[in-house]
Amino acid sequence: MRGSPLVCQPKNHGKVNVWSRIVQRWLPPRVCALCGAADCLPGLGLCAGCRDELPWLDHACPLCALPLPANGTCGACQRRPPPYRRLTAAFHYEPPIAELIHGLKFHGVISHARLLGELMAERLAETMEARPRLIVPVPLHRQRLHRRGYNQALELARHLARRLDVPLDYRCCRRVVATAPQSELTAQARRRNVRNAFLARRRAGLEHVAVVDDVVTTGHTVAAVARSLRAAGARQLEVWVCARVLPPGTAQGPATVGRPGQL
Repeated sequence: MRGSPLVCQPKNHGKVNVWSRIVQRWLPPRVCALCGAADCLPGLGLCAGCRDELPWLDHACPLCALPLPANGTCGACQRRPPPYRRLTAAFHYEPPIAELIHGLKFHGVISHARLLGELMAERLAETMEARPRLIVPVPLHRQRLHRRGYNQALELARHLARRLDVPLDYRCCRRVVATAPQSELTAQARRRNVRNAFLARRRAGLEHVAVVDDVVTTGHTVAAVARSLRAAGARQLEVWVCARVLPPGTAQGPATVGRPGQL
């Protein structure tokens, strides 16, 4: 079980070493990512105790994943539906999931993508109504990609594509505007920030596309990606994210602790 706080690698502002990234991406971990126990569940990177403490997101709006007391579409999505038909978030954005995502996104802990991707695949296997024809990660602008050295959404998408046997295309949608980080902006500014920031090209497989990102807060980024894909001919769109971040001032619903099969 989880007995100590998650320890991330030292912050790395440059590119993650290529060989280290390959090893972290594909080799199964030997110890639990949260408590360091050696008795990991096969291929997962978590011990059974830590896995059972994860904050799974149970009842939520199917269009924005806002936590709700019971399943149903929230009022905001009824008034203004997003440009995709479904958004699936595996978790609440709270410890220890928040720590794992932070380590992946800002500290170069690529191995967390394998763990989070496996957990997302478990949830999607239960909730997915039809298998998409294509997985598209939310792209980074080339300037930010150069600074970070990798795209955390692509790292998650790689594992989802492998686990769910769905083709992956990280080139069909590009971020053509170097936008400010969404985390630094208000909700209204976030919408303006990503307007026309993405450009998608036509290709086969756009009949049903799953857009992948690490977290969703206001949903403006994934909505902008979805609009660009729709303009390129996509007909059926859904969004897969690891965790739902609540906008400021929103009450936090209770997380469901336990295995997804128990929900």
